[in-house]
Amino acid sequence: MSFEATKREWGELHSFLRILADGSIAAGTPDGTACEERRYKVAVIQREEHDGTRRYLVDGENIRISGERMDKTVPREDFRTAADLIGEALRQTRTGDMTSPDGVEEFLDEIAVYDLEAKTDDRTDYHIGFWDAGAPLTGFRVYSRLAPMNPLLDGGRTANLKFEQTGVKFAAPTVNKVNALESPNEVIDRMRMIERLGGVLRYSDVADKVFRSNLSMIDLHFPRMLGEMVRTMHSEDITRVSELTARIEEINPLKIKDELIRKHGFYRYKTKQFLMALALGMRPAKLFNGTDSAVEGFVFVDAQGTPMCYHKADRATFEDFLFRNTRFEKGPTEKDKYGRLERENGAYFFKLNAKIGWVKR
Repeated sequence: MSFEATKREWGELHSFLRILADGSIAAGTPDGTACEERRYKVAVIQREEHDGTRRYLVDGENIRISGERMDKTVPREDFRTAADLIGEALRQTRTGDMTSPDGVEEFLDEIAVYDLEAKTDDRTDYHIGFWDAGAPLTGFRVYSRLAPMNPLLDGGRTANLKFEQTGVKFAAPTVNKVNALESPNEVIDRMRMIERLGGVLRYSDVADKVFRSNLSMIDLHFPRMLGEMVRTMHSEDITRVSELTARIEEINPLKIKDELIRKHGFYRYKTKQFLMALALGMRPAKLFNGTDSAVEGFVFVDAQGTPMCYHKADRATFEDFLFRNTRFEKGPTEKDKYGRLERENGAYFFKLNAKIGWVKR
C-alpha cells in the first residue's frame, strides 16, 4: 500500500521519527549545523491527531505509545528504519508531492499516525519533553531542508509597505505606462522608470494597520527601517538579511548617530528582535502584543536529515541562527497586490511586499 503527500508533510514526519529513533536531539549552532557535543535527551514527544493526543515515550530501546484507548510498545529501531526510508525518498523526489516508501504506511498505522501534519491551532508541529516524562512540554515548529520550507514571514497583502510617489506629478497616461511595463524584474524596472520620469518614491506607511502596529512594537521607527530594507533588496539585489542589515547600517535611513550604529549595533539589534518575534508568533494580520505564542523553538533538519533544535532559552544562538540563515524573497505581484502605482486620496502610492524565507544551501 502507498499514498501521496507533500514533501513538507513528509519532512515534518521524518523529523518526528528521527528524534524518537535517536532518543535525543543536537543543539543547533548559529550557522545552522548540529553541535553533536551538545545533545539533549528526549523523554517524550506529544503529537496531536484528528482523534486525540498521542504521547510517544522513549523507554530504553522501545517507544511506548499512549493515547485514548491505546497503550502499546514499538522498538525504537523500527522508527529509525522508517525515518531512513522517508529521508532517502525525500532526497530522491524532485516533485512537490512524494509517494510513501514501501512498508511506511503499515508502520504509520502501527504507531497510530494518521495525519502527517499534526492537527494544532497554535502553529506548533509537536511538543517535546526533555530529560524525563514529567518535564514541561516545549512546543516546536519544524523546518526541514529535505522539503520546501514555509517562510518565516509569509508576505501576502497584509505585509505590503507603501511608498508615496512624489517629485513630478504624474498624469494618468504616465501612470498607465508605468503599470503596463512587463519584464522578468518588473518591480525594480517600474521603480527605475518612475525615477527616470522624475518621480521619487518616499516611504509612507504600512498598508495594513495591524501589521503597522505589530512592527511598531519592535520600534516606532521600525516600519520605515523595514521599508528601506525591502526597497534596497529590490534596487541592489541584496537578499540575505545579514547583508541587507549591513547595507542599512551604511544607508542609515533613520539618520541616527554613528555611535548608536557601530558601538550599540542598533540596526542589527532591531533586525534580530524582529526575526525572533516572527519565530515566536508575530504574523502580519494578527494582533501582536509582545507575548510569545505556544511556539518556543524550532526543530531544524539539515540537508543530510540531521535534526537540531533552537530554543528561546538560548536566545543569542537562536537570534544569530535566524539572522544568518534568512533572506528577503519576492512574492507573486498579482497575488500579493504590489509593484504598481495606485491612486489613494489624490496621491499615488507604490507598494512593496515584505516576505522572509530561508537561504539556500
